[in-house]
Amino acid sequence: MEQIPLLILLLYALYEGLIHAFEADHILAVTNIVSQRNKIFPALKDGVFWGLGHTSTIFLVGIIMILFKVGIPDSSFSYFEAAVGLMLILVASYRLYLFARDERIVVHTHKREHEGANKQPHIHVHIKGENLHKTSYGIGIVHGLAGSGALVVLVMTQIETVWSSLLYLLIFGIGSIIGMTLVAGVFSIPFSKRLINSKALRTSLVLLSSVLCFAYGCYVIYENLLA
Repeated sequence: MEQIPLLILLLYALYEGLIHAFEADHILAVTNIVSQRNKIFPALKDGVFWGLGHTSTIFLVGIIMILFKVGIPDSSFSYFEAAVGLMLILVASYRLYLFARDERIVVHTHKREHEGANKQPHIHVHIKGENLHKTSYGIGIVHGLAGSGALVVLVMTQIETVWSSLLYLLIFGIGSIIGMTLVAGVFSIPFSKRLINSKALRTSLVLLSSVLCFAYGCYVIYENLLA
């Protein structure tokens, strides 16, 4: 009989992890990362690294609070939320900087020989993003700090055993990894190779995602520090 409630809670943890990934601050932050991609697969990897960073923080805070019985004041998490707001502002600002300086986009033409008589010049667009996985992981870590406190407290009130609580957090993390992979994949589609050559469309999408990310970051800081 005791296994049925635990199973339900674990399924709920997976569901919550999936839904958690679709919150506005997560979507805006990841969109500003995947907008630097021109293929979906690297963007999916960005989502995986974001989820891993988020899970790392959640699990670490869970170990501290559950396993070692260390309490973290509720007021501290308002500062963590504000840190997420600041991170959103920085991510948006840096994305706009990269776009304005055109540092991540390299366009060049060269002749490519095909089999047969036809030889035509081709335009290739290369986006350099070697460190985006690390950036995604770091963003995930900060996001994990913001939401970890309330989640751990909820787990402590619903599950009695330590290992079941940690399992709940781990399942939640797996759900968030899956969810953020989906988010990264879906929101990278407008920046895929088929649309990347449309300068006007790309400019509009980058500006829109960055401005929204910046504005939401300001709102989060206001709500947690000034309101």
